[in-house]
Amino acid sequence: MTSTGPDRSNTAIVDGERLPFPEANPLAFWIGLVVVILSLVSGFATYLILTGLTPIVPRDEVVLTVLFINVVLIVAMFAVIGWQAIGLAKAWRDKEAGARLHVRIVGLFSIIAALPAILLAIGATTTFSRSLDNWFSTRTRQIIANSLDVANAYLEEHGQVIRTDIVNMAKDLDDAGDTLRNDPEQFRTQLIAQAGLRDLPAAYVIDAQGRPIISAIEDPRLPYVPPPAHVIAQAEAGQVPLLMPSNSYRVAAVTKLNAYPGSYLYVLRGVSPKVMGHLRQTQAGVAEYEELRKRRGGLKVAHALMYFMISMTALLAAIWVGLWFAGRIVAPIRRLIAAAQEVSRGNLGVRLPIRRGEGDLRRLSETFNTMTAELKTQRDALVSANQQLLERRRFIEAVLTGVSAGVLGLDRERRIRLANRSAENLLGASADELIGRQLEEAVPEIGALLTKPESERMAYRLQHQVKLINKNGDERIFAVRFTREAESGEEQGTVVTFDDITELVSAQRTSAWADVARRIAHEIKNPLTPIILSAERIRRKYGKVITEDRETFDRLTATIERQAGDIKSMVDEFAAFARVPKPVMEPIDLRDVVQEPVILFRESHPAITYDLILPEEPVVGLFDRRLITQAVTNLVKNATEAVEQAAEEAESGWSGHIEAILRVADGQVMIELIDNGVGLPKQNRSRLLEPYVTTKGTKGTGLGLAIVQKIVEQHNGMLTLEDAPPGPNRSRGALVRITLPVHNESTTKTDVKPEAAE
Repeated sequence: MTSTGPDRSNTAIVDGERLPFPEANPLAFWIGLVVVILSLVSGFATYLILTGLTPIVPRDEVVLTVLFINVVLIVAMFAVIGWQAIGLAKAWRDKEAGARLHVRIVGLFSIIAALPAILLAIGATTTFSRSLDNWFSTRTRQIIANSLDVANAYLEEHGQVIRTDIVNMAKDLDDAGDTLRNDPEQFRTQLIAQAGLRDLPAAYVIDAQGRPIISAIEDPRLPYVPPPAHVIAQAEAGQVPLLMPSNSYRVAAVTKLNAYPGSYLYVLRGVSPKVMGHLRQTQAGVAEYEELRKRRGGLKVAHALMYFMISMTALLAAIWVGLWFAGRIVAPIRRLIAAAQEVSRGNLGVRLPIRRGEGDLRRLSETFNTMTAELKTQRDALVSANQQLLERRRFIEAVLTGVSAGVLGLDRERRIRLANRSAENLLGASADELIGRQLEEAVPEIGALLTKPESERMAYRLQHQVKLINKNGDERIFAVRFTREAESGEEQGTVVTFDDITELVSAQRTSAWADVARRIAHEIKNPLTPIILSAERIRRKYGKVITEDRETFDRLTATIERQAGDIKSMVDEFAAFARVPKPVMEPIDLRDVVQEPVILFRESHPAITYDLILPEEPVVGLFDRRLITQAVTNLVKNATEAVEQAAEEAESGWSGHIEAILRVADGQVMIELIDNGVGLPKQNRSRLLEPYVTTKGTKGTGLGLAIVQKIVEQHNGMLTLEDAPPGPNRSRGALVRITLPVHNESTTKTDVKPEAAE
């Protein structure tokens, strides 16, 4: 570890180094601060004036004055910033410590300030321009014109209504001309009735000069306003002119009375003052809109300059603040950088000086000192803990590698995180194929145990037996146990341990069957001998006496003797399986043991070809000759029966073939029987070695291979069942191999040569 004593690095960091540039001039700082504040105030005032938010009217001379003030202040800010930039450039050229950091901080502040200001100026100008264009777009102008047309249409509708009323009213008065002409009072009454019927507040009969002759007025206070002379002239010409409201809120119409020469009907109708107010506001708005449309180019330029000035002011102010702020923070950051470099070299004993005038950077220095002190303490603790973990991991790995049981480590989600070598061998999968997968996916038979309901969770403490089918199709039995890893009552993971107990279960089952076979043999053998003797005695004693139906008598007694003999053979097999004698080891040549059964079956089954492949040199070892002979005989017998069964199903031209091979390799003797018979089943093939498991149906007892297995185990050997390798006239079949250890120094690996079948 790096020394953390009072060395040169600590002294340099505590005392610090020379600043990258001279201390800032207070006068320059206050001048710059005043210029920045005045610039910001001026920019804000410019915005208020140009947007009309102040009493000052933004006339041309006002706008020019405001813009001039802003230009002056911007130039002053350029001068202030340039003053500081010259000092910074000098520090950069002299490669003073911290100068590059200072420049980067200033550049970062400038970019951060410039981008929003530029984007804001561009966005504001573009938005204002587009908004202004939208205000004066064809669609907007059409909407405004339509609003004015709607208001005028309202008045025209009133005019059309009053025009219809005056025409109908004049017609009614003309039709009653003869009656009314001589009676003025009746005429007045008729005029009032007509006006009331049509909801007209005033109706007059006037002469050519516009003087009223007869009037019908709803409100006597209503002043009389004569129509203009040109309107009377239009009425004289047969028209019905309308008088639209200007200062008043009434619509009027004039028409000629044909039955009364020189007389005209003059009627008025009121219009809503509210509607007239809206109409006048609409007309005024349209006029103002047209005026603004003529000035929109100037508005765009004025607002663009305003946004530019404000953005430039904000940008320069931000740059000045960045220069000042960078000068404030660069010195403590320089010290922090130097301290961090020491930490990166492994020196956790460095400390930063604590200075009062640094504000939050002082807290940063204090935090750094605390951090380095804690890191040093934690590093020492971690190194010690890591050493312990390393030693523990090595011990666990050694244990897991050495145990024969498979071990799987699961996390909370039941994903496999650890698999030892025994687990790979037992499951027939590599660690890469197991790690990272869900247990239910990788080994569904074992994973199913973890999905049991809560009421069965006590099974974690128990051992389970699980059956798995390996890649060879053999059924294996595993003893599985789960162990939970819990912390603070919360499950963190699970350890699964399992072992292959197939041979143990098979041995237990074989032992149980052996006991059953011994009892059955004992119980059946006692009455079986008297039955056989009684059948022979009946045949000898009564065979000469019975003359009628002698053939039936002989057939029945022969059946009793034959079936009793078959039962005796089965009992003998039970007894042989139950009491396989302890082997008596003696030096024998296995060539003779393999050759004798093959020759016997070759003579008794000439339709099948038997080939012997034996070594040239003797294969001598310590074996029980009788037991090994019995084992080979059982295997040859099974092979012969399998070939005969296949012959029954085969087509013409097919021939049975059995090979018996004896070879020596690596201190072991292998006896192999290969046939082209019906073969062995793919599933649960290993169970064929258990008692009373057979593929022959009722023709077999299932004890042949079981007896062979017991004999091989007594010789510390191994019996394996495989499919026959492909060969001539062999599309299927079985290969049964006996592997026996040889403890004889004279036995060596020899070449083999086939012996042709006779």
